[in-house]
Amino acid sequence: MGAIAAAFDKKGTNAPSTVATMLKELAHRGTTTPKIVGQPSTFITQSMDTLTKGRTYSKTAVGTNSSEPILGENCIWIFEGQHFHPKASIIHQIIHATRHQPLKIARHILKDIDGSYTFAVAFPNKILVGRDTMGTSPLYYGENQTISAIASERKSLWKIGILNTQSFPPGNLATMNQKGFTFEPVSILKQPPQKKIKIFEAAKHLQKLLEESTRERVSDVDRVAVAFSGGLDSSIVAVLTKLTGVSTQLISVGLEGQSEIETAKDAAETLELPLTLQTYTLADVESILPKVLWLMEEPDPMKVGVAIPIFWSAQVAARLRYRVLLAGQGADELFGGYHRYLTIYAKSGAEKVRQALYNDTAISYKTNFQRDQPVCAYHKIELRLPFVDTKVVRFALSLPINLKIKSAQDNIRKRVLRQVAKNLGIPASIANKPKRAVQFATGVDKALKKLAKREGLTQHSYINKVFREVYPNSEVKQK
Repeated sequence: MGAIAAAFDKKGTNAPSTVATMLKELAHRGTTTPKIVGQPSTFITQSMDTLTKGRTYSKTAVGTNSSEPILGENCIWIFEGQHFHPKASIIHQIIHATRHQPLKIARHILKDIDGSYTFAVAFPNKILVGRDTMGTSPLYYGENQTISAIASERKSLWKIGILNTQSFPPGNLATMNQKGFTFEPVSILKQPPQKKIKIFEAAKHLQKLLEESTRERVSDVDRVAVAFSGGLDSSIVAVLTKLTGVSTQLISVGLEGQSEIETAKDAAETLELPLTLQTYTLADVESILPKVLWLMEEPDPMKVGVAIPIFWSAQVAARLRYRVLLAGQGADELFGGYHRYLTIYAKSGAEKVRQALYNDTAISYKTNFQRDQPVCAYHKIELRLPFVDTKVVRFALSLPINLKIKSAQDNIRKRVLRQVAKNLGIPASIANKPKRAVQFATGVDKALKKLAKREGLTQHSYINKVFREVYPNSEVKQK
């Protein structure tokens, strides 16, 4: 939930100052005092203002505002995010055990350590950068004539004059040097072979993997919040969290008068878990939209409709003094939750649906995670996703389509996941509940359309208008 930034100065003069400028743009994500390390110099502890204005004569630098740098052999490591390994100090142990082989260490972390993280390793003449296999922790990169850089949010790259930014490919290890970026795929999500398995056996194994994933994601806390709609995905996450033994608090948000509010209340009572319910007004949507767009960094109406409820959920979690928010993101892509998969099925058949599920899961780092994580990080909340575990993902993608979608007319879908819910004792009223997208269930989509209509605009035009007010040079930055 903190920030990472790194820069390679092609002129060889001022990388630490550049990183300081970037981290100032990311102060809203920070949990500790920013730490910036230039190579071959040692830890740089000047004030941010002094550092951004001064000269440091270092070609490479890395920085963070959420963790402590780790000293390697002729290099400095910055690791930002969470790993889900039984040993809390595993990253330090790996680095110190093989400190003479930083490239080998970096590959090992990407291949074998599941989690939501990014890291950068600064040497005097290069920087290594990595991002977790699923890309749940946002990371962007870009370069111009004088600087190559990476950062947790695009706005910090824009600040130093890098306008053409791209999302760093998950599971890759990149080398930043005088020539720019060179990428090495290390741990890439691939489409697994299809298993021959019955639904009850698949549900049993899937439940086991989800239980393990959830335990790993709450292992360092004794109380946790769950973003809760009363639907299938969030109910499974809620029950799995409850089974771990940690104190579980459900959080539901929505506009006043939405019928889904009562649904969430009823589901929480059925699951015997405490619920905090927060309702909002049209004015609340209008007032928060600029902030959400500032965090999202793109004017996509569908993404905005999802990001606002997540922003509110994280806000409530922070108010209640929680540090971790669990959510059900990833389930729809893995198990065929979206209605559009039926269109693909009807037009092209089951195999094309299977490919679509893989493709949608593989690009979730762009479509979902780089939207959701920043709005949570703003509130100093760690978003953790039990469905987005590499073992869960690979098993789910290996399942036959008929365990997810029976036919092109299957309006229920997610069959194997619904069987998991029933195995967990979740009532049929929840386990068989049809999916309703969060932007519609919470009333946010309708509110955005009302706000747009009030100004005589389409929803898309209205959101673009607000986005241009937040980012005046958006026509450049949207590339």
